[in-house]
Amino acid sequence: MSGSDGFGGRRVLSFESRRAADMSTLIAAHGGVPLVVPALVERPLGATAETLAFASELAADCFSAVIFLTGTGTRMLASAIETVLPRPRLADALNRIVVVARGPKPHAALRELGVAAPRQVAKPHTWREVLQLVDDDADALSICGRRVAVQEYGVPSEALVDGLRCRGAIVSTVPVYEWALPTDLGTLHRAATAAARGEVDVLLFTAAVQVHHLVRVSEALGLGAGLRQACASRFVASIGPATSEALRQHGLSPDLEASRANMGMLVLEAARRCRQLRAHPAALAD
Repeated sequence: MSGSDGFGGRRVLSFESRRAADMSTLIAAHGGVPLVVPALVERPLGATAETLAFASELAADCFSAVIFLTGTGTRMLASAIETVLPRPRLADALNRIVVVARGPKPHAALRELGVAAPRQVAKPHTWREVLQLVDDDADALSICGRRVAVQEYGVPSEALVDGLRCRGAIVSTVPVYEWALPTDLGTLHRAATAAARGEVDVLLFTAAVQVHHLVRVSEALGLGAGLRQACASRFVASIGPATSEALRQHGLSPDLEASRANMGMLVLEAARRCRQLRAHPAALAD
């Protein structure tokens, strides 16, 4: 794809961290000038009191159900407890109870561990669909008065935990990694400043925490209002419902939400929309 197609040579800012190089390649392939600045780092928590307690209680059949929210978190949890609950025993324990995978990535990670039949949540794989699964399959997922564990990630899953408790579940949360700001904030500061000054044309968000961290950094620099004003005249794209919700929470309404929560689809559809908008320059202010 040439620069005259897709993004048409526009400056495209992404905050992707884990797949930053892939994101840069995708943006360039679709005619954009990539600026990929990670807005977070993932820090595994390791064998904490919570993970070790979870392992002991799971082995003792204390849980009726376990809900896994991310593939990365599922793998990190298995590694963190391996010394006290080796993977074959972990799979055996999970195969004795109801296991819920929020989306395809935790589902794949669970199958790798040897979990035979994890229940997969419907699209768009948010906490709402997890609770909907619980409600729709109340006979198999009878949680009232029973213990349920939730593998958490990054930030606490407060809405999901509250929903489960409202349905009578006794919930144990198992945090396995946290999202933190990068140690060196210089690059992120420069990216936030460029965004607030309108020096980028397109902003791509692949996680809700990227939004929270960008706003946090912008506010610290006194650029919060400038960021919201600049984004109102720039093209803002979100990878999915949770990220879109975070954008709206901070007054940064997305112009596009990807039809599938996939990085490649996000870039493809954003580039396509930019090409369609080329006839209307006001939609993407220069």
